[in-house]
Amino acid sequence: MHKNQNSPVSPENLTRMIMAGQGKAPADLVIRNVGLLDVITGAVTTTDIAIVGDRIVGTHGSYEGKQVIDGSGRFAVPGFIDTHLHIESSLVTPLEFDRCVLPHGVTTVICDPHEIANVLGAEGITYFLDSAERTIMDVRVNLSSCVPATGFETAGAQLEIDDLLPFRDHHKVIGLAEMMNFPGVLNADPGILAKLVAFQDGHIDGHAPLLLGTALNGYLAAGIRTDHEATSAAEAREKLAKGMAILIREGSVSKDLKALAEILDENTSSFVALCTDDRNPLDIAEEGHLDSSIRRLIAMGRPLHHVYRAASHSAARIFGLRDRGLIGPGWRADIALLDNLETCQVSDVISAGRLVTAELFETRGEVAPVGLSSMKATPVNAEAFITAPKPGQNRVPVIGVKPGLILTFREEATLAATADGLQPDLAADVIKVAVIERHGKNGNIGRSFVTGFGLKRGAIASSVGHDSHNISVVGASDEDMATAVNRLIELGGGFVVAEGGTVTAELALPIAGLMSTKSFEAVAHDLHILRDAAKALDCVLPEPFLQVAFLALPVIPHLKMTDRGLFDVDKFDFVS
Repeated sequence: MHKNQNSPVSPENLTRMIMAGQGKAPADLVIRNVGLLDVITGAVTTTDIAIVGDRIVGTHGSYEGKQVIDGSGRFAVPGFIDTHLHIESSLVTPLEFDRCVLPHGVTTVICDPHEIANVLGAEGITYFLDSAERTIMDVRVNLSSCVPATGFETAGAQLEIDDLLPFRDHHKVIGLAEMMNFPGVLNADPGILAKLVAFQDGHIDGHAPLLLGTALNGYLAAGIRTDHEATSAAEAREKLAKGMAILIREGSVSKDLKALAEILDENTSSFVALCTDDRNPLDIAEEGHLDSSIRRLIAMGRPLHHVYRAASHSAARIFGLRDRGLIGPGWRADIALLDNLETCQVSDVISAGRLVTAELFETRGEVAPVGLSSMKATPVNAEAFITAPKPGQNRVPVIGVKPGLILTFREEATLAATADGLQPDLAADVIKVAVIERHGKNGNIGRSFVTGFGLKRGAIASSVGHDSHNISVVGASDEDMATAVNRLIELGGGFVVAEGGTVTAELALPIAGLMSTKSFEAVAHDLHILRDAAKALDCVLPEPFLQVAFLALPVIPHLKMTDRGLFDVDKFDFVS
């Protein structure tokens, strides 16, 4: 672990680098007359940048090279590092994600293949590592620590320490991914302890929403060093004070940048990095990726070079990637060329010394898709969604959803009961939610109610259902819920919108029920149609599909839905 990814250097290549750095031999690539931002001091110096192979060999001088890029009027900053994300949530394969995100200046990503691992187990991790061998950007992997995330849902796989150890020394592996089961850590669960012990000499990623006080101390005592789940400045400051690095997250659903921006300053920037966690191609097309976070932080008054430091050098240091994050001789040649520093307008990208072009992506080869038969659910009828009231009890707990948060809230509603069970209250924005087990293990269906979607008719179904990825469906009518779910089963996974017994929009995600075989451009197009179809149901959420996906995540407070029933995350038990 913590291995540099630069290509092996022979004495001959090293000699060439040394000579080119001195100007005694031509470099392979020279970026000429560019404004170099020093992310340590904030200085901007007009200079040439000389590159040999995948390594920067010269700055603050003039150089000759076999290939020359004109940097006049532009600025060079270190390539950006997304410190925590699930590529599966981009809904495209790792190779398509590479093509989608690298042009935004993101030259390294640290991913947790947790989603595909919950469906396919070790086969999913192998698929990601095989893909990481081919991508142009440097894809690093943290090994999924919680498969399944809890014992309160039905996952497709289970990974214990013996399943992870064969991957531990892979050169693309950094360490152990987000330790979501913080109750298991605090209670010294033997299975959790085995994983923590095995990675004490590497990186252990954290996941500790709202965990503070002595409980946080106990969690950190396990050697956990990072957290992307802080949702307030106060929470982040306590975690920083206790030695935890904070990853400011801005994804398609989880939008914490505005709340956390104030913690990024000249005193903290070495201990703060950026991440997206979950971001889809439509949002990337409309807003960008980490470049969007950078421009927003600068626009909010955060000190410019400290923002760029957090996006590169700090991220590399926090995760033990010692070869990148600065533009200087001897460092990996990952560089974003910008037309404007304040707006982070990326015009060219250098990845491991290579100018990123469409032709470069054509050199990667292919990786065969996996999990094409992972959808094992059987079709349902409308009666599957009947929710019977408890005797004499029409007042029920309801999951409260708010835009931009994967946190949900516990609310209550009094619902009418008929021969077909408790009924939605559309005037009060209370609709049905169900989670259907889809891994072919037990056929469970969990049923309850949710508020915050705004649906007046129809249904939305998804096979992306963090973390066990069963089928999640919300709807104003049982018939439309069945229509959406059954079409989803036919597709082998994906997103479906139904209204009046008819499918109005869909996106097939046949790779483990999580990823498309299409290009990221085609997926963005389909997502646009799906978003419009959801709005036609009067849905008020800007990102309804990932919001549906997070309804089944029983490690994020406060009230969630699993295939086994309604779950109270605060009590870490089912609602009685």
